[in-house]
Amino acid sequence: MIDHTIFENKTAAYYTLGCKLNFAETSTIGKILEEQGIRKVRNGEKADICVINTCSVTELADKKCRQAIRRIARQHPDAFIVVTGCYAQLKPEEIAHIPDVDLVLGAEQKLHIIDYIGNLHKHKNNDGAIITTPSKDIRTFSPSCSRGDRTRYFLKVQDGCDYYCTYCTIPLARGRSRNGSIAELVKQAENVVASGGKEIVLTGVNIGDFGKSTGESFFDLVKALDRITGIERYRISSIEPNLLTDEIIDYVATSQHFVPHFHIPLQSGSDEVLRLMHRRYDTALFRSKIEKIKSIMPDAFIGVDLIVGVRGETEQFFNDAVRFISGLDISQLHVFTYSERPNTQALRIEHVVTPQEKHERCRKMLEISEKKLHEFYSSQIGQIRTVLFEHPKKGAPMHGFTENYIRVEMPYEKERVNTTCRVCLGDFNEAGDALIVKRIIE
Repeated sequence: MIDHTIFENKTAAYYTLGCKLNFAETSTIGKILEEQGIRKVRNGEKADICVINTCSVTELADKKCRQAIRRIARQHPDAFIVVTGCYAQLKPEEIAHIPDVDLVLGAEQKLHIIDYIGNLHKHKNNDGAIITTPSKDIRTFSPSCSRGDRTRYFLKVQDGCDYYCTYCTIPLARGRSRNGSIAELVKQAENVVASGGKEIVLTGVNIGDFGKSTGESFFDLVKALDRITGIERYRISSIEPNLLTDEIIDYVATSQHFVPHFHIPLQSGSDEVLRLMHRRYDTALFRSKIEKIKSIMPDAFIGVDLIVGVRGETEQFFNDAVRFISGLDISQLHVFTYSERPNTQALRIEHVVTPQEKHERCRKMLEISEKKLHEFYSSQIGQIRTVLFEHPKKGAPMHGFTENYIRVEMPYEKERVNTTCRVCLGDFNEAGDALIVKRIIE
């Protein structure tokens, strides 16, 4: 039995690396500790407990996690250091030998953190930190919802992935596809309403695969959430093109609450590379989805994930991808440089792209992205849009996002934080990364 009085007057600091799903899960861990009387540390305080939720999507992500762990240990020298997340699931032994780490929690153990942190004293032995045994068959679904410092909430609706793409370790880190029930997720969304939230982003590893655990479908979930009174906006985060059905696109086009904003992973604009990746679509299907969206929502924002420099991506295949992507009516690219990950099938593929060539290919795709984003923003100048304003950083202009994800700026007005209003969009700001509010439409 744990003596829960040991948690009284203790403080905790939380650090999250990686995706929005991690942020949602860190928020849940924070609530678990708060229920035991553990207060979130204030600025300038030294924490009693530090929880670091890690990412392992690339080799660079692993490196950033190691750097963050060492930095946080220096900032909080007497803290009980807990490391969890994908890096902890995949490489627990590696983390355990980082100085000052006390506890490494696997994917299914992190929401039972209270059972593991014990008496909050340093108890490493000569072999390093205590490691919980990460399950190799992760089956539990842990609901999570977070706001963080933004106005938007991130609702975890699904976890894990059954798509074993050759370059990816996410199924190893997060397990098979699983989800909560629609009834459970509706309840969480209703809690957001009660907290004053206006916008929810649906997150997960492969959200279009929603329903594997409950016999429901992602479209069922979309319709159920759309019926909740009080949420003004929903955004669908990354959804596979083969799972983004025409039915969903048509529904979003007429919905009062689901906004015209899509994030769709392409990963490569070469059919040959898509086959090497074991992706479940080709460029023709991807193009058809973009054309479908734009035909009924011409002002929709479409973000696209892309990986450059994967094994097997010859110069010809990359040039094919450049031509394909240049011709797509999309708004922005999220470009990632391929990183070799242990235990992936991609390591068997011949033709390795040099680091120099990876860098050059990344640069070319980012140039395309910048051009497309500038063109999309330019097309919105003079338009009337609805903006949800967020909490600005101290001394910074007030900012918010339109329904179609245009970043907007205006002078600070406290009463407009977490409210929506219609505005006429003006020209670019000085930095060129937002449009200025020309006038407010009362």
